[in-house]
Amino acid sequence: MKAAIVFWSGTGNTEAMAKAVAQGIKDVGAEADILKCDEFNETMIDDYDAIAFGCPSMGAEQLEEDEFEPMFSGCAPKLGGKKIALFGSYGWGDGEWMRNWQDECERVGAVLACNPVICMDSPDEEAVAACEALGESLVN
Repeated sequence: MKAAIVFWSGTGNTEAMAKAVAQGIKDVGAEADILKCDEFNETMIDDYDAIAFGCPSMGAEQLEEDEFEPMFSGCAPKLGGKKIALFGSYGWGDGEWMRNWQDECERVGAVLACNPVICMDSPDEEAVAACEALGESLVN
C-alpha cells in the first residue's frame, strides 16, 4: 500500500499534521510520500492507493487559493472511487472550510477513509494522535 500526503502550509502547523499522518501510515507498514502541493498534480493520482490532502483554513474559511486550491481543483475530477482523507489547521472560525471541502470530495465520488482532522493553530498531542489515526485509516 502506497499513500501520498499532499499539503500546503504557511506557518508549519499543517506540515506538522502531514508528518503525523505519514507516521501513522508507516506505523502500519505502508509507504508514505509527503509532497508539497506544488509537487503533486492530477497525473500522479494513479501512482497511489490512497491520498491524504492537507490545507489550512485561509481568508473567509477557504482553501489556500494560490497553490493548493488550483492543484486540488485539477485533481478533484479524478478522485471518484479514490480513497482519501482530509486534514488541516485553522486559526479562527468553526471549521466551515473543512465541511465545504468534504462536501466537494463527496460530490466527486471520493471515498473518505475517515472524518477529517482539524486543529486550532499548532497541533497538540491529541491532534497529532488524530493525524496518526487518520494515516492508519487511510491505508487499512
